[in-house]
Amino acid sequence: MSVALVTGAGRGIGRAIAVRLAADGHDVAVNDVDEGAATTVAAEIAAAGHRSVAVPFDVSSRDQVFDGVAAVVDQLGGLGVMVNNAGIAQVKTLLELTPADLRTMFDVNVFGTVYGMQAAAEQMKEHGGGKIINAASIAGHSGFDFLGHYSASKFAVRALTQAGAKELAPHKITVNAYCPGIVGTDMWDLIDEKMGPYLGNARGETLEQYTQLIALKRVQTPDDVAGFVSYLAGPDSDYMTGQSVMIDGGIVMV
Repeated sequence: MSVALVTGAGRGIGRAIAVRLAADGHDVAVNDVDEGAATTVAAEIAAAGHRSVAVPFDVSSRDQVFDGVAAVVDQLGGLGVMVNNAGIAQVKTLLELTPADLRTMFDVNVFGTVYGMQAAAEQMKEHGGGKIINAASIAGHSGFDFLGHYSASKFAVRALTQAGAKELAPHKITVNAYCPGIVGTDMWDLIDEKMGPYLGNARGETLEQYTQLIALKRVQTPDDVAGFVSYLAGPDSDYMTGQSVMIDGGIVMV
């Protein structure tokens, strides 16, 4: 297996992906803007007998992303899998959004993805190819109320995934995205808390309402997502590129 870098892997979906890829046999670089969280997950992976390092950096900084990817190559070897998982969400109506809200959302979710794709591709071109895997969302297929700028950022990730797949194919680099739904993470706890007042819901009620939209009628786990990313990172997906695949239990069906 190859070297994999997972951004935003200090908790939630990113952590589950990092742990799963290590179990699959990849050497895993764990990134998070929170150095302590990244270090803890890398230590957990190492304690399970796998090779792992922590590489804290802010994905919204192009220089930090390029330096971080270079550090991974120096410590673990040629990068074969890049998972651009880091992302943020914010609940606001369109009429409330400020320029700062938009910039912060796009700095992390869009610019951070672009920088990760660029830095990874630069390394992968030198090592004969690789796999870039981006985090999109159900909100990147259907705009969600009170999550307008988040939805816009994830639509952008889908477009970047498609364009990147076309441009990087000559270099034997595939680019795909995973689209989670309602996941039991801190992000969805925040969405439930902040969206409730707009809907007149008590805490927990918004999450329950969204859960009822899921065909499988349960909240998704980070491991549900990690299992699919494992497929995207492995050889069985070698002939797949440019795809943004729903892994949401059946909310948005395309």
